[in-house]
Amino acid sequence: MIQFKQLTLVRGLKILIQAASLQLHPGHKVGLTGANGAGKSSLFALLRGEMQLESGDLDMPATWVIAHVAQETPALAMPAIEFVLDGDVELRTIEHALADAEANHKGELIAELHHKLMDIDGYSAKARAAELLSGLGFSQANLQQAVSTFSGGWRVRLNLARALMCRSDLLLLDEPTNHLDLDAVIWLEGWLQSYRGTLVLISHDRDFLDAIVNHIAHIEQQTLTLYRGGYSDFERQRAEKLALQQAMFEKQQRKVSHLHSYIDRFRAQATKARQAQSRIKALERMEMISAAHVDSQFNFEFRAPVSAPDPLLVLDDMAVGYNNVALIKDIVLAIRPGERLGLLGRNGAGKTTLIKLLANELAPLSGKRVEGKDLNIGYFAQHQLEQLRPDDSPLEHMMKLDPLTREQEHMNYLGGFDFKGEMARSPCANFSGGEKSRLALALLIWTRPNLLLLDEPTNHLDLEMRHALTLALQDYEGGVILVSHDRALLRATCDEYILVADGKASPFDGDLENYGQWLAEQRLKDKQATQVLVTDKPNKNDRAANKADKQARILERRPLVKELEKIELNITKWNAEKKVCDDRLNDSDLYTASDKTELQDLLKKQADLASKLDTVEERWLELHELLEAIPALD
Repeated sequence: MIQFKQLTLVRGLKILIQAASLQLHPGHKVGLTGANGAGKSSLFALLRGEMQLESGDLDMPATWVIAHVAQETPALAMPAIEFVLDGDVELRTIEHALADAEANHKGELIAELHHKLMDIDGYSAKARAAELLSGLGFSQANLQQAVSTFSGGWRVRLNLARALMCRSDLLLLDEPTNHLDLDAVIWLEGWLQSYRGTLVLISHDRDFLDAIVNHIAHIEQQTLTLYRGGYSDFERQRAEKLALQQAMFEKQQRKVSHLHSYIDRFRAQATKARQAQSRIKALERMEMISAAHVDSQFNFEFRAPVSAPDPLLVLDDMAVGYNNVALIKDIVLAIRPGERLGLLGRNGAGKTTLIKLLANELAPLSGKRVEGKDLNIGYFAQHQLEQLRPDDSPLEHMMKLDPLTREQEHMNYLGGFDFKGEMARSPCANFSGGEKSRLALALLIWTRPNLLLLDEPTNHLDLEMRHALTLALQDYEGGVILVSHDRALLRATCDEYILVADGKASPFDGDLENYGQWLAEQRLKDKQATQVLVTDKPNKNDRAANKADKQARILERRPLVKELEKIELNITKWNAEKKVCDDRLNDSDLYTASDKTELQDLLKKQADLASKLDTVEERWLELHELLEAIPALD
């Protein structure tokens, strides 16, 4: 059991949590929520033993194994599956001891170690690691690929798989869905539901929280409160609490007003002076109840489009892909004002490729594109965050976007995205991922698009901002194409879905629950296909008879393999260059130097490298999809 006793947690001079007392029992699955900066990550650091208490006590079983997702992944040459297996420290310890015992011919010890391996289910460890990687979107070909060849987002997935591989008593997960797409989120949700240890989870995905947790620990105004139930239960309980608090506040204000009225009327009269003084003392003694409020309030709406052509955009019999190899064919799509389409599909199926085609950032291989008159596309993608100018403030971004609008109007608009006061005038170089996402959305919305293309717009956004975005999209008059792993946003925003699968983009006749069932069926088919490949290899005569077909497959695979090799070399090179930039930017002396040229150059280079890595990561995934679609060579 984890027990907090009058726990006070401080970072620097800021009190994060004060006098908290609660218990987390074995098997509890707890969602940790609160505004940005409330102390969620600091509480994780405390549980990991990386931070000290200001006062109070934290009691945890000394024997518990704690697992968490590492922030960094070294550029290792070891295969991905071996990196994940290293997450089970006890397994690796037994394996190393077994190798040593076998080398020294210690028969009794060898037998004892094999028995230990059996006790911890060590003989199936590699199969479990492969299943973890598959669930998180890695193909069979990726399992033996060196860790160093994976780009940033995929290394985060490797770290997550490694944490899940650990047979832990306490699992700490901080925003595990940020770098996942919907199919990986649904798989992870199922895995965590069956996890037997104690789980503490930070997430801004309400559907994900609701499906997994049975308690919510909420940090608010330096208080840590434990609520029973899922996130929806917490929202209901908190709303009731705030409503009661507001009613008490309003009642008290009426009483305060009455007392003030009496004091003001009779303070100067000698006969009433004593009564007036007693009321002044009553006011001083009264415990003031603060007005109910909600943390991180956002308030914005999409500006009405200047025009609304109907249809907005038509794709007729289009094909899109790379190097003249089609990833999606026979695309027929007409988008009208007010239409909201969600793109579904497995990892690497081509959802982002289709979005890029719609945004006219990727040329079609064939087919016809017809744009409505005055079509104005608003395209949001994660790599665009790196295109923000590091030295410019949110206000300067707005002024350059629309110099004719008054500064105060821009300030009022930015306030709706929580860029207020000094923050609206501060350079965005040191903004968090969530703050950059909010700024990119603010700039996009100001342009008054009549067709929105949103590729994972909720990454790094907190729950309040996601809720505000959902409400704004519901009132938006233009067309929307949305890719998101946030099912609450998809469910509240989209009227219809398009399934990208098997080289097609077709209407999906179902809802998100049906899509979850479809994914489960696809995973089962993949598993059965793998078993067939292992147990039913073709004989030599069959291969000889298909020699011409084999040669054709070689010719088809060759340009894809060459491009993949080139991309992997670039990923390794750019990751190394980015690490040099990151290390230099972590040097505090750089920020105190009078000459800011080096700092500006490094920030620009870091943003450029991050943008390149994001782009090639998507292409790397698509290449693997294309290679897997071509029958493997014997």
